[in-house]
Amino acid sequence: MTITNIISAIGNNSSIYPLLVRDCGIEAPSKIIIARNENMKESKEIANDATREKIIDEYVTSAIWLGGIPAVECIADKFISKKGYNPNVNIKLFKEEKNKSVNNIFQGIEYNINKFKNVNEKDVQDALKDLVKVKENKASFEKLLTKKFFAATIIPTIIMGFVLPKLNFALTAKLRKNKKEQNTLQQIQAPNLLSNKNINFTGNITSTIANLRTVDKMAISDGGLTVGRVSTSRNKDEGYVNAFRMIGSMILNFVTPAYIAKGLDKASNKLFKINVNLDPKILANKNFIEAIKENNFELPKSASARDLFEFIDSKPNTLFSQMAQEMEKVSYLKSGFRDPRKYVDIKDLANFRNEIEKFVNMAKKSNNIEKFAKKAKYIKCANILANVGISSFLLAGVLPKLQYGFNKLVTGSYSDPGLRKE
Repeated sequence: MTITNIISAIGNNSSIYPLLVRDCGIEAPSKIIIARNENMKESKEIANDATREKIIDEYVTSAIWLGGIPAVECIADKFISKKGYNPNVNIKLFKEEKNKSVNNIFQGIEYNINKFKNVNEKDVQDALKDLVKVKENKASFEKLLTKKFFAATIIPTIIMGFVLPKLNFALTAKLRKNKKEQNTLQQIQAPNLLSNKNINFTGNITSTIANLRTVDKMAISDGGLTVGRVSTSRNKDEGYVNAFRMIGSMILNFVTPAYIAKGLDKASNKLFKINVNLDPKILANKNFIEAIKENNFELPKSASARDLFEFIDSKPNTLFSQMAQEMEKVSYLKSGFRDPRKYVDIKDLANFRNEIEKFVNMAKKSNNIEKFAKKAKYIKCANILANVGISSFLLAGVLPKLQYGFNKLVTGSYSDPGLRKE
């Protein structure tokens, strides 16, 4: 994987990659260090307990949070397949979508079956069989997808929000008890050595949920995690602090990065007069740049549903169609035909088409198209890295400091409320 592809991946706020970088690479180590430093203001013993709990909490939670949903979904997909259904069929296709201006259908399960039924390619016919099976058993398929959604969100949430905290707290309690018993035994055995020591012992709904991205499910899971962490808190003050931390984390993980990205791209567009709304992989595509230079890059006539579907279905091998597939706007089978089981978000595809058109027009007006594209790529990559840096700083630096400030305000102490000696 090239550097551009890596930056592209961590710049995609619809995927888990930015969360992986921020959560495991930056946020967790920083939170552990801050937790230790803040608790050291009270005592080394509490700091040691806080450090151990934070390490377990951050990394085990991250592993479950990032990997739990895909793992459960993988198991659920195998179960759905054994029931005779293809889990890749998008349930949004049950709603036949019409072009409002001309009132003609351009996408839907019945429409797709009729559109592709005369294509004599095995993979297309196999896809149509999947569609027919789902169409004839809509209720059963919807139930399976609903169960898959709840399993993928509830199981990781229960483990992260309810089971893990209890186990973590139980470990601390056990270690403290063992240490207390050990120190008591030492006092009995060697009273003279310890006498001067001060020792402290302290349907539409189904369609909507079935099409949620993994990152959306992670956001829902994070909400459940917040409930779990608050409800399993060892005392009221710890509950307040956990609520403050978890709500802040949800906002900074799932809301803030998208606005930072938009702000950076908008500022770059104004400052450098370059459209940097495209993915770095597109800007680094040599065939794309060469096509612009030779003035033979072909786009759909307009951003209308009719023109977009006509183009991607009749010209799957064009650069635009291939880039749309790379950006997961459309999916093609090995035979070259569009996968009729997959839903095409026409608004997203239209926006993609318009952004490419803007870039092509701006590039043509530049003195050097290759240089223009390279500059756009560098600026976009810089924006992505800046976004990761800013959001990581907010998550890993600002939020923990605010959390301990809130902690001090509520409890009068910097130590974690759950570790204080009653």
